[in-house]
Amino acid sequence: MEVFWYLPTQGDERYLGTPIGRRQANYPYMQQIAQAVDKLGFGGMLIGTGQKQDTWIVAASLIPVTQRLRFLVAFRPAIMSPSLAVRMAATFDQLSNGRIILNVVTGGDTKELAKDGVFLDHDQRYELTDEFLTIWRSLMQGEEVTFTGRHLKVAEAKLQFPPVQKPYPTLYFGGSSDAALQVAAKHIDVYLTWGEPPQLVAQKIAKVRQLAAEQGRTVRFGIRLHAIVRETAQKAWDAANELIQYVDDATIASAYEKFARSESEGQRRMAQLHQGNRHNLEISPNLWSGVGLVRGGAGTALVGDADTVATRMLEYADLGIDTFVFSGYPHLEEAYRVAELLFPRLPLQAPTVAVPQQIPTAFNEFVTKGDLLKPQPV
Repeated sequence: MEVFWYLPTQGDERYLGTPIGRRQANYPYMQQIAQAVDKLGFGGMLIGTGQKQDTWIVAASLIPVTQRLRFLVAFRPAIMSPSLAVRMAATFDQLSNGRIILNVVTGGDTKELAKDGVFLDHDQRYELTDEFLTIWRSLMQGEEVTFTGRHLKVAEAKLQFPPVQKPYPTLYFGGSSDAALQVAAKHIDVYLTWGEPPQLVAQKIAKVRQLAAEQGRTVRFGIRLHAIVRETAQKAWDAANELIQYVDDATIASAYEKFARSESEGQRRMAQLHQGNRHNLEISPNLWSGVGLVRGGAGTALVGDADTVATRMLEYADLGIDTFVFSGYPHLEEAYRVAELLFPRLPLQAPTVAVPQQIPTAFNEFVTKGDLLKPQPV
């Protein structure tokens, strides 16, 4: 089992739905979180994408101030070429000595994607993601690629320097629609679901496994959750209620209307868990949907004392989940609580310190005897 943490590049909260206690996402604070997560023994750290600080730049800036932490870098295929993405990922992999993981985010909001110049509908975006990953995986494995698809086209593309990780850095991916599950089955190493009740997660895992088997592949599974862990159950539930104490009914109603009509199947499923009602938020034993009242994306938290939360995690593990990607508010303090209270109760995979490697390159900017006189890169 591995436990990852989350870096709040959009800013951090002490309470949801209010500026009270809010923290800016400045570099010193992000470095504090990253170094704490690194020292505490988390397996990795998710850095999300969207209309916030650039994921790649933030992650790269944290390479020299951490030792073993792996960066789960989220990116959107629709706003960059696969050839560029391959070079960026391979460069990061070399500079960090193999500490990059990639979270492929197709994106479920047409209006948000339009801000980045993307004007594709839901299914077209997954078609593009399929083409992107077809090219990306081939390039990462050293192949020369000429490809013409409906959305993407490359000619004689080739990565001139290899990544540290073989065959390439691990690919994570989430999405609940049929189109998303097909992409996951065909390309992805770890399918990442949001924190639904165990019976719904089991159904999703079974579906992805079936589709992957049809492709001759196997897929691992992770889950994206929040965590509210305390010494006693009462303290944990008190902390959960305090987190949403400033959230009013009008804000909940407005958020629910938005989430319920989202293009994202996963977002609609999150909204259905609480139905815009702040009462009866425990939708499964110790699984609380209060975060999703006002937060888009992952909207559920495991709440309880450490023994109980560990038990719930092991129940998900029995279904096939081996990676838990957690958040907590505020993220600095809650990283310590999760590590100190939960880690001794879990069968964790020990993080390893990256060992510097000399990576050969196939690239030479000079023409040598016997070379074909092709245009040389500058």
